Amino acid sequence: MSLLTRRRLLRRAALSATAAGAARTGLAGTTAAGIAAPTVALGGCDSPPERTTDPEPDRGLRFPDGFVWGAATSAYQIEGAAKEDGRGESVWDTFSHTPGRIRNGDTGDVAADHYHRYAQDLDLMRDLGLHSYRFSISWPRIQADGSGRPNQRGLDFYRRLVDGLHERDIAPMATLFHWDLPQALQDAGGWENRDTAERFAEYADVVFRALGDRVPVWLTINEPKTVVQNGYIWGHHAPGIRDEGAAYLVAHHLQLAHGLAVQALRASGGTGRIGPALNLHPCYPADDSPESAAATRLYDGYENRLYLDSTFKGAYPQDVLDDLGPDSRMVRGVRDGDLKIISSPVDLLAVQYYTPIYVTGDGGMVRKWPTSEAEWQQIYPEGMYDILTRVTRDYGRVPITITENGLPCPDVPGPDGNVDDAGRVTFLRDHFAAAHRAIGDGVPLESYHVWSLLDNFEWAEGYEQRWGLVYVDYASQRRVLKRSAHWYRDVIRRNGL
Repeated sequence: MSLLTRRRLLRRAALSATAAGAARTGLAGTTAAGIAAPTVALGGCDSPPERTTDPEPDRGLRFPDGFVWGAATSAYQIEGAAKEDGRGESVWDTFSHTPGRIRNGDTGDVAADHYHRYAQDLDLMRDLGLHSYRFSISWPRIQADGSGRPNQRGLDFYRRLVDGLHERDIAPMATLFHWDLPQALQDAGGWENRDTAERFAEYADVVFRALGDRVPVWLTINEPKTVVQNGYIWGHHAPGIRDEGAAYLVAHHLQLAHGLAVQALRASGGTGRIGPALNLHPCYPADDSPESAAATRLYDGYENRLYLDSTFKGAYPQDVLDDLGPDSRMVRGVRDGDLKIISSPVDLLAVQYYTPIYVTGDGGMVRKWPTSEAEWQQIYPEGMYDILTRVTRDYGRVPITITENGLPCPDVPGPDGNVDDAGRVTFLRDHFAAAHRAIGDGVPLESYHVWSLLDNFEWAEGYEQRWGLVYVDYASQRRVLKRSAHWYRDVIRRNGL
């Protein structure tokens, strides 16, 4: 693979899931390699089916008994209370307060005010019939500077949240890291510094010992790929660095942190299950040429196998290592024993699916399907089936939970105060059906968490995009169940479509 192609691969990589902000860099209408993309009409929410007050017909698609339905959020995107009760500063506080970084100058200082309104939000979850709630714990709320004595007020907040979930018969699923690295650790080198992985293991141990008996499922690192690509290649996510050499050293240290956290849970005596949360993208050749096939294979290495192989096979994919080269910071940063730590046995894999990727012979990308408001997201439900069956085929029958899948829509309350997000209903219905087919073909899928429970701070897009089942009026913090929320409640009740 030529250096030119690799650079195109790396530039394109930042258009992965949650790569908000690409539209602001002038990519609309072209691929990352500068190739004209096919013209497609926006899908999903732009052309929703006509509104109907009747419930959807029963399609007869039932999920297995005991299948778990949930919704997901993350701390910085919903909590607010950025300077309260001993919380320290995170890289996202710094990044969002830097002029020009976030659309409209938005920050997560208040967000959906979940820190103060968590009881109300728990009642919403109960009313929706959720079985599971996937949330994240804010590292700087537990350790303001990323190390040392834990902040009891921070731990107490999550205790109250977890207890409230149990009181409503909702299973907690806690993510240890959803991108809000304490700024003090960033000042000491961040994820480029191997020591940060050690600090993460210490933080994880604190949380396990405080909450471990009440949390049945733990997720370690959320989407390490997005930190690598968007935070260190493109720089439109925190910490806002553009350094390809640093990016894949960061990838290694994030994977190392994952493995150390798995070991910390085992050492703590915790009985909860644990695994990583990976955003995976099925990669397809854009045409039938041998060049597209070869480029797609390498692309898949950077997008998927870099994280899957190290976790489940104890080795990084050789084609990616060869492409990076022996003098890369990542290759030089791998020490004896690191891959054994990274491949510490896990209990499950959390999969997050948003979009497919189509790769041309020279490493460019083309669009084949309609896109959502997030222009990087092609709407292709079949990709859900493909990625789930591929994981099971290539890595064995590891239990899988879907922890993110969703669609942004231009949601606005109508004259009656309701939010008719019919396009989101269609999107979720089609993806649920694809997941159901994957289960029928042998995928050990246990649960499905819609992204997101609430409208929230959508990273570089600020509050411009709404992904929630629940509409949030940010001025009043009033919550309104959207049409998709009412529909999802029926799906949960029927355990199917």
